[in-house]
Amino acid sequence: MKKLLTVCLLFGSIVGFAQSDALFEQGIENYKKGAFSNAVTNWKKVIDNGEESAALYFNLGNAHYKLNNVGPSIYYYEKALQLAPNDSDIKTNLAFAENARIDVIEPLPKTFFSRWYATIATIFTYNGWAIISVICVFLFVILFLLYWFSASETKKRFYFTSSIVFALLCIGTLVMAFQTYSDFTQNRPAIIFAETTEVKSEPNMGSTSAFEIHEGTKVQIIDEDDDWARIRLADGKDGWIPFNDFKQL
Repeated sequence: MKKLLTVCLLFGSIVGFAQSDALFEQGIENYKKGAFSNAVTNWKKVIDNGEESAALYFNLGNAHYKLNNVGPSIYYYEKALQLAPNDSDIKTNLAFAENARIDVIEPLPKTFFSRWYATIATIFTYNGWAIISVICVFLFVILFLLYWFSASETKKRFYFTSSIVFALLCIGTLVMAFQTYSDFTQNRPAIIFAETTEVKSEPNMGSTSAFEIHEGTKVQIIDEDDDWARIRLADGKDGWIPFNDFKQL
C-alpha cells in the first residue's frame, strides 16, 4: 500500500508539472497575441498549482504592466527579484513600473554605520553567518589546543594569536547571525494594491487620516490589529490601513 501511495503521489506530481508547463506556455502565447488578461489568468493558475519561479513572476509583472496595473506589476517584479536578486532585466522593468507610481517617497538618510552594516549583512544569509561562526569556534579550539601542547615558544605565540583572532571572529559572526535573523523576521514588505488608501492614525475607520498613499507604493508591515495593519514608509511615516488595501510580498 505504501509503495502504491508513493507511485500515485509521483504520478500526480508529474501530471501537475505537465499541466503547469502547458499553462505557462499558453500564457506565453496569449502574451504574444496581446491577450494580457488571459496570460495573467494562465500564469496565476500555475501559482495556484503550487509552482513558482522568477520567470513566472517576471512574466506576470510584464502582463500587469501592459494592463496598466501598477500595484500588481510592482508586486510580481518584487516577487521575481526575491528569487533572482541579481537579474538585471527584472531590476530594469521594476524601475519602469516604479516610475508609474504617484507617490515619490524619499527614504531617510542612513548613517555611516547603517550603510556599512547593510553592505556587510548582505554578504551571507543568517544561516551563512551561523555556519561561519561554528567554523570559527572549531578553529579556535584546534589552535588553542595546539598552543597548549606546543613546546616551541614561537609556535605558541603564533597559535595563541591565531586562536584569539578566531575567537573574535566567532563573536563577530555570531552577532551578525543573530542580527541578520532578526532583520529577516522583521522584514515584512508589502505593495499597496488600492488605487488610493487613507492611512489612519488608529486601526478603525473613524480615526483621523494621517496621509494618503497610492497604488504601487512599497511599505513595511510593523504591527497588526484585527483587519488592520500598521505600516511604515521609507521616509519614516507610519499609520494604519486595512488588509484589503495591500498584498504582502
